[in-house]
Amino acid sequence: MTLCSPSVWAGPDEYFKITVVDSQTQRGVPLVELRTTNSIRYWTDSNGIVAVNEPGLMGQRVFFTVSSHGYDYPKDGFGSVGKALLVEPGGSAVIEIKRTNIAQRLYRITGQGIYRDSILTGTPTPLKNPVINGLVMGQDSVFTVVYQDRLYWFWGDTARPSYPLGHFAMSGAVSQLPSKGGLDPSVGVDLGYFVDETGFSRPVAPLKEGGLVWLDGFMTVPDSTGRTRMVAGFARLKDLDVVLERGLMVWNDDSERFEPVVRGGKDLLPFSNTAHAFPVDVAGQRYYYFSAPAPAAPRLRVKADYDHATDPNRYEVLTDLMQQSIRAQEHKASGIEASRHPGTGASSFNWVCYADLAKALGGKQAVIDALKGQTKDIHLYDIETGDKVVSHNGTVSYNPYRKRWIAIVCQVYGKPSMLGETWYAEADTPVGPFTYARRIITHDKYSFYNPAHHPQFDKDGGRTIFLEGTYTHTFSGTPENATPRYDYNQIMYSLDLADPRLTLPQPVYKVQTADSQTTLMLAEELRRSIGHRPSAIAFYAVGPDRKTDSLIPIYRTGGTTLTKTRPSDNAVPLFHALADKPDSNPTIIPLRESDAADGPILGYVWRAPAENPPADWSAQGPAKP
Repeated sequence: MTLCSPSVWAGPDEYFKITVVDSQTQRGVPLVELRTTNSIRYWTDSNGIVAVNEPGLMGQRVFFTVSSHGYDYPKDGFGSVGKALLVEPGGSAVIEIKRTNIAQRLYRITGQGIYRDSILTGTPTPLKNPVINGLVMGQDSVFTVVYQDRLYWFWGDTARPSYPLGHFAMSGAVSQLPSKGGLDPSVGVDLGYFVDETGFSRPVAPLKEGGLVWLDGFMTVPDSTGRTRMVAGFARLKDLDVVLERGLMVWNDDSERFEPVVRGGKDLLPFSNTAHAFPVDVAGQRYYYFSAPAPAAPRLRVKADYDHATDPNRYEVLTDLMQQSIRAQEHKASGIEASRHPGTGASSFNWVCYADLAKALGGKQAVIDALKGQTKDIHLYDIETGDKVVSHNGTVSYNPYRKRWIAIVCQVYGKPSMLGETWYAEADTPVGPFTYARRIITHDKYSFYNPAHHPQFDKDGGRTIFLEGTYTHTFSGTPENATPRYDYNQIMYSLDLADPRLTLPQPVYKVQTADSQTTLMLAEELRRSIGHRPSAIAFYAVGPDRKTDSLIPIYRTGGTTLTKTRPSDNAVPLFHALADKPDSNPTIIPLRESDAADGPILGYVWRAPAENPPADWSAQGPAKP
């Protein structure tokens, strides 16, 4: 008898079905732990279902402790967090939990048993392969790219059922776009894996030399014939800390594999990885920018054509190192010490070809070392506490609903999880400044790293976005506490950008007008003012489109003079300020009527940590995704 044969499974009427739902949406919640008093543990599947068929407990009242990352369940009078249920074959119960995460957990995308308990209880599932697909047990860090009208998915190291080690040269799959007949992203993703003769997900970027092969920075670009090509950067590693080489690969449609077209040393590109590529239009020219070295401050781009994308020397860096080099040479020629003439801030940041920068600084390694110094302290600020948030990896994209660039960022050295906290931030340009952020997902001593927003799935004009990340005990937890089936897999969330909790302040710029006067503007007005560029960021405040009860409107009366009294019936606020100052947030400062230090206080705003951070006002959101 085959033990896995469906004929030996208990029928649906032999299981007690528990469904855990979000009290706000009534949708089933995945990854909720239900634990009995003798420590039998169950975890809800992607429908929020647990199937119970436990000898000795059927027909009994059983208390289940309820817990889940980013969700709460009320305590009873004795402090116990859970509910007692009469567990009977064929019976069912519903438990409601309160979501504290701003983002809503939707489903697991990869791994075994995504809808295990739904299958056991006879509950419908949306996937063609609801319990195992491509024999994948776990996968690390996702990248997606639209190519030939399908969505291509790529992951790092991939685990299998038959042995503890899987393969380490990137996995791949395709799915139909929702607009082309694919599933609604709120429901799920039907993946079609590239598999080997055993049915296991096969490597799509193998190299004969061996080692770990990781890809990133996926782009689709036209070549000289007009054919669209898929290009990615790669690193071949001995282990997590030893890089053997870097290069660029191109997808082969016939073999359905990536093949190297450029191979080089660790200094092939100016940053150790390119992370996620995202499209940006600059004066009618399509570029790809990269969320590296940190999503809070992209500093790398390349023109979106095959010749540029496959030539490392033509990648461009946003930096003031070239200006510093020029000034140093001028000072040397004139006998003036360069150290007496520091850079002038954001105005000296420009896009410079990597090859030109290497020539000016004396080699590629000199460039890499100098850039490390410029980017080592890139971080965000927690909008609630003012604490620094050190960003790790994530994505940047233009959002048409917010009409701003949005970043989904993983935090490193966070609490309660070292690598499990996910943040949302906005900026006026694709390179920033991303400054204030709100935590949208939290984990209790568990990692959720390399989060990726999928703009291809955006709904309601960009109001609802979808993002996923790698859920694993590694770095933040312990192997003993690894969540069965979920560990080392990808979990999808949705985020409603209209949620008032995502109200974030944006820069209020000091701008020199044509008559040499100084005034205050937000980015939207600044872009309409032809020829104007900001001289500095005065402070941060909430835009006129994000009014909440705790905010008051502020009007501009002329120059930098402000008032909270509406000057006319048709006057529109320049921005909104806080009416009162929170007790313990050092980033919040008084807003005064004028620049005078003793002027009347109108309200409170957020300070500008840097007056002249790098920005890219030539960039626009892409005409097409």
